[in-house]
Amino acid sequence: MSIWEYANPVKFMALSGRVLPFATLLSASLLLTGLVWGFFFTADDYKQGSTVKIIFLHVPAALMAINIWLMMLVASLVWLVRRHHVSALAARAAAPIGITMTLIALFTGAIWGKPMWGTYWAWDPRLTSFMILFVFYLGYLALWQAVEDDDTAADLTSILCMVGSVFALLSRYAVNLWNQGLHQGATLTATKESPIDGSYYYPLLICIVGFITLFITLVLLRTRMHIRLRRSRAVLAREATR
Repeated sequence: MSIWEYANPVKFMALSGRVLPFATLLSASLLLTGLVWGFFFTADDYKQGSTVKIIFLHVPAALMAINIWLMMLVASLVWLVRRHHVSALAARAAAPIGITMTLIALFTGAIWGKPMWGTYWAWDPRLTSFMILFVFYLGYLALWQAVEDDDTAADLTSILCMVGSVFALLSRYAVNLWNQGLHQGATLTATKESPIDGSYYYPLLICIVGFITLFITLVLLRTRMHIRLRRSRAVLAREATR
């Protein structure tokens, strides 16, 4: 069995219909567990006080904002190379979720920044590249709305997605590239010991996995919606030509 079989809308709808109930239950359970544990059962930090608990929203949202764009890039490349409509629709479905995650990250970062930095906003390399990424998200959705032909819109948004990926990567690695930035380094790393205490680490990890499963749930729902809309337009077009 090849993964490309699920580029067929019929097979995608069948598989996603089976996966959705489990993904919904899993994401709800993980988010409830992680957020309740993080906000109500962890102690205040000795320096940052209760404001440190914003990491349970900020860190997962920021990670998802960046990685959703990279997922859109992969789906867009699949569209450009193999012309599978499901991949183009999946990229389109992911964009509003990415915008929401970016807004959550920017908003929670501003709340944390005021008491820690003395300002809601600073033209820090990561913050600036993150704001530009948000603008690219808006442009991506606007381009889908502005172009009537779906295939042409998919081509143009795929090119925009490739350009915007530069800022997605900058958002991820800006702290490493520019040491003078205010933004601290990565909260979780795969190559060395985490800089945060275990009492924060485990609920944060649960929240991150919860955000990932929430994204999977939402992107499946929205992709299914776009497939149905495409089918409806095709039926209406056939009826109009009779």
